[in-house]
Amino acid sequence: MMQITDSQKEELIPPILRLAFRPFFLFGGAFSCIALVLWGLVLSGYVAFSPYGNVLFWHSHEMLFGFASAIVVGFLLTAVQNWTGIPSIRGKKLAVLVGLWLSARVLLAFSISPVWLSTAIDLAFLPLAGYWLAKPIIAVGQMRNLFFIPILVLMSASNLLMHLGVILAMPELYQHGFMSAIWLITLLMTVLGGRVIPFFTANGLGRPKVEAKPWLEYLVLGSTWLVFAIYLTGAVYYLPKSALGGLLAVCASAHLVRALRWRIWSTLSVPLLWSLHAAYWFIPIGLFLMALAYTTNWLSVSTAFHSLTVGAMGNMILSMMCRVSLGHTGRQLIVKHAIIWAFFAVLIAALIRVFGVVLFSNMSFQLIIIAIGGWCFAYGLFAYVYYPVLTQPRADGRPG
Repeated sequence: MMQITDSQKEELIPPILRLAFRPFFLFGGAFSCIALVLWGLVLSGYVAFSPYGNVLFWHSHEMLFGFASAIVVGFLLTAVQNWTGIPSIRGKKLAVLVGLWLSARVLLAFSISPVWLSTAIDLAFLPLAGYWLAKPIIAVGQMRNLFFIPILVLMSASNLLMHLGVILAMPELYQHGFMSAIWLITLLMTVLGGRVIPFFTANGLGRPKVEAKPWLEYLVLGSTWLVFAIYLTGAVYYLPKSALGGLLAVCASAHLVRALRWRIWSTLSVPLLWSLHAAYWFIPIGLFLMALAYTTNWLSVSTAFHSLTVGAMGNMILSMMCRVSLGHTGRQLIVKHAIIWAFFAVLIAALIRVFGVVLFSNMSFQLIIIAIGGWCFAYGLFAYVYYPVLTQPRADGRPG
């Protein structure tokens, strides 16, 4: 069981700094809106923007290492105390980590010199978070959850590749970095999805949990690891496109069978469940589209990747933020009607960004702007609705 923090000490800490999910979910969600509004204004020609690297670098980097990384860190540093029974960082330590993240966002957006300082601050965030994540896991010897430490290390390596691409003026290097990061986060969603989606579904619907098939889990995880390794090592640039397309199709098929076994159709009355299932479905969809991108001229690799980013990440992050924010503040797992609209908005944004752009390529610019609007509506609603939840003490008076 989780150790109870001394109540007097807890009251001295501002509520937003009592657990990592609070600041990182609030600031990360709001930041994604700011970043995408700015991206949309740049694409529309209304704003001249000269961030660190260039505008395309900044967009891809900040949505991965500004937005997604913040949510991953907030989730893991909150979950670790449930896993281990040891209180996670809070107060001053959490403020340092949040300050590091915020500083990097400002330095990169305004391209503040010296470059080495911006790079160092941005690169320090994930390793420091990994250190504070590893301490309690190692202390109790939970080898199963040590898996998340190398994930953060590899995310840091991908971030470093992106920065080296800017410093060495090698666009192909930072492209390699963000593609590796996308696959790494997809792998993380694959692992976490397999753990929590059947469990949450069983609890939410009051039915027996769908038990994993060992052969299917080996195929899902093994093929996803292999795809990630192919991208990280650069083997993707040397493999025949037919072979890569075949591997992606096998991986997609395994994910599809896994998703079908979880029966999304039985969750449609529970928004916190169908939103999570819908997010996972974008993984096999994205993998199939990637296979098509490598073997046909039907769509670009960039469009296929957005199935994993806007589709899987965007939907899963929003759903998990809502669930975790309610559960860890002592509230019932029932979302407000506004959040149901947010779930629909980010789902529609993903469908437009991927399938709309493919089917109506002559309107791709307008559709991308609409997709940006859908995302910002969804995450703006989250920030508005959950601001009081994340900045006030727990509803049940407990620590956290």
